[in-house]
Amino acid sequence: MTLFLDADIRPLEAGWTLLLTEAGAHETPDTVHRAAARLAAPVPGTVAGALAKAGLFDPDHPVPLHGKDAWYFRSLKGETPGPALLRFEGLASITEIWLNGKLELTIESMFEPRDLPLELTGEDDLALCFRALDPLLSKRGPRARWRPQMMDSQGLRLIRTTLLGHMPGWCPSIHAVGPWRPISLIRPAAHAIENLRLTADLDEDGTGLLDVAFTYQGPARSLTLSVAGESVTLMADDAGHYATRLTIPAVKPWWPATHGEPALHDVSLLLDGTRHSLGLTGFRRIRLDRGDDGKDFALIVNGVKIFCRGAVWTNADITRLPGSAEDYAPWLMMAREAGMNMLRIGGTMAYESPDFFRLCDRLGLMVWQDFQFANYDYPVGDEAFAAHVRDEVTGLLSGLQGLPSLALLCGGSEIEQQAAMLGLPAGSGKTPLTDGILPQLSASLRPDVPYIGNSPSGGPLPFTVNEGVSHYYGVGAYCRPLSDARRAGIRFAAECLAFAHVPQQITLDRHLPVPPVHDPRWKARVPRDRAASWDFEDIRDHYLSELYQVDPARLRREDPARYLHLARAVTGEVLEECFAEWRRPGSCCNGALIWTFQDLLPGPGWGLIDSTGLPKPVWHAARRAFQPVRVSLTDEGLNGLSVHVVNDGAQEAALTLTLACLREGKTPAVSGTKPLSLSPRTAHSLNATDLFGAFFDTTYAYRFGPPAHDVTVATLSAADGTLISQAFHFPQGRSAARHAAKVALALEEANDGWRLRLESDRLVQSISIALEKGRPQEDFFHLAPGHPRSIRLIGTEGRPSGEVIGFGLSPQTL
Repeated sequence: MTLFLDADIRPLEAGWTLLLTEAGAHETPDTVHRAAARLAAPVPGTVAGALAKAGLFDPDHPVPLHGKDAWYFRSLKGETPGPALLRFEGLASITEIWLNGKLELTIESMFEPRDLPLELTGEDDLALCFRALDPLLSKRGPRARWRPQMMDSQGLRLIRTTLLGHMPGWCPSIHAVGPWRPISLIRPAAHAIENLRLTADLDEDGTGLLDVAFTYQGPARSLTLSVAGESVTLMADDAGHYATRLTIPAVKPWWPATHGEPALHDVSLLLDGTRHSLGLTGFRRIRLDRGDDGKDFALIVNGVKIFCRGAVWTNADITRLPGSAEDYAPWLMMAREAGMNMLRIGGTMAYESPDFFRLCDRLGLMVWQDFQFANYDYPVGDEAFAAHVRDEVTGLLSGLQGLPSLALLCGGSEIEQQAAMLGLPAGSGKTPLTDGILPQLSASLRPDVPYIGNSPSGGPLPFTVNEGVSHYYGVGAYCRPLSDARRAGIRFAAECLAFAHVPQQITLDRHLPVPPVHDPRWKARVPRDRAASWDFEDIRDHYLSELYQVDPARLRREDPARYLHLARAVTGEVLEECFAEWRRPGSCCNGALIWTFQDLLPGPGWGLIDSTGLPKPVWHAARRAFQPVRVSLTDEGLNGLSVHVVNDGAQEAALTLTLACLREGKTPAVSGTKPLSLSPRTAHSLNATDLFGAFFDTTYAYRFGPPAHDVTVATLSAADGTLISQAFHFPQGRSAARHAAKVALALEEANDGWRLRLESDRLVQSISIALEKGRPQEDFFHLAPGHPRSIRLIGTEGRPSGEVIGFGLSPQTL
């Protein structure tokens, strides 16, 4: 799209009205009774969002929207007559654009931005008709070689729209209809740029490389490009095309926040001395390492192998599908706070706006971007369909020029897997879409970003987990033991660890006040695979039984409060155990992204954060597992207990490591301390014997007598004694380490707000701080004796109130 440097650009946000009609009832806006269109419609927005704001749509019980035509009206009367341009950044999804009763343009894809030049008279009326999709979904297209089961319509393979709202059991059936991205009225001025290509890379010697190419339209005689203190004068060829490479010696590079500073630099274009910003960019070098055997999968950023951790992004609000920085900021700040360095936008979701990526740039979050294709056998042999794909991808990547957070492009989700699991011959899932059109466009528009054809892919079968990219649900849906996290030999899990994570009680009380598990309204919020005999609450309860040696069904009948506490705790415990395996030195795993980042409705969904924006207990476990400086423990059986310390940061870390095996959660049977100096971006493993100086059966593998301890605590502290990270190992299981403890609580007012100090005489597992207002910075953590904790309380009003509970601890009131 054209970049106007000094145009008058005015978003058309207010003044819209909306009317729903029967499908096909009106061929033109002239026959629509305008007086009936009295519903105010925010733009950008959706029909569902407008109806919900008016109290006419319940996201908990959504009514289908694809059976209606949706008419949007806005008067342009009073606008200054003359040439103008209407810019439509996204219309969902088959949309007719009418001006003064004349059809000017039809857009057939939700994902294609379009410009409409026009001559305004000052007496104009604009109408948009979003045609019902139901008649189109029932049409036949080119024959498909396979039919996915997870979607509710096979016709979706023929229409370029999001799959959100069409996956029963996965998300609510809220259909995307309406102007979901901004509509702007543009009055072009003197200066404009077309076909901008801006690529920022980093040479191996630390030199920044900025390649810029564009076509300029305007009167300027002198054009100068400037970035990071370096400038170059541009010269045009005979066609008015400019292209140059600017080198910046020793430029400050962009890093993921876990490994350094996400440094950004303004790219400016001076036209006859007048400065125009082309936006912020970052210099980083991202390469995909497949290993000597071609079976590996690792991202190398600025020459450093990065362990990627984060989650699969769903949407900031499935009803509105917002795309502004204001909507994204709270969510992405939570990702950064949790120590994530990557978010994946999966092929079953929707493209996010450039504002999403700009925030990720600032926060140091890498983005794995699937193109919006999943599971289907798409008809790319149809040239009209292929043309839509090219326009879609060109529009997306052109809007993301130079943004450093875009780290990986992927052709789509589970296309190859779908074909293979349905028994088609090997290679059937590889198509001209993912192996031709998409990589060619990616290489042309974002040559600095690696591309892969599909997720999962890479092994003898696409879903083999020990080669290439996997979707790993061994620990999880397939109920494998926790040891499978290592045994599976995962190289990179683009999604993993899906559970029905229970939100905090305050969310349930406000948004789902029904008996948990038993009530149908609760079960409606539990995700499940379509037609499966189990749901993801059953999966959670399997591990609850395994880790705590209880019968979940009996426990929730007899002690529902304890059941809910353990249900909240167990998925975090599983997560920390798995990431201890995957992040240890010697692991073949290079990254793992949790399914998913946030819920779409309040309840026990897949998300680490509930749909209201409140972190679930499992988010706190992820925050501990993702720390750049971290200690973890792994049970090596007869080889004893291994202690792993990692420093992903850019600075050397002077640390003290303490290891203690506690009897009855209190008395050290053996302990040891070791000073450590960890170089930047390094990891180190020790055996417990390295700290104890002698044999001790830390894993209770030799069983020479009764167990001498029930928990081992590893503590990593800074030079000033500040606790950095802790890890726990339970040789006899978590239930054996449940003790009656005395916990002293004290509220303290500090410079950064209220804090809660906790100190215990013995181990307390899964301490929860339930506040009436606000949230604790850390929650569902284990409290070890001799290690008091001071927890910051965020968002409280006045003196905090609430209660503290734990596994085996009676509730204590603040």
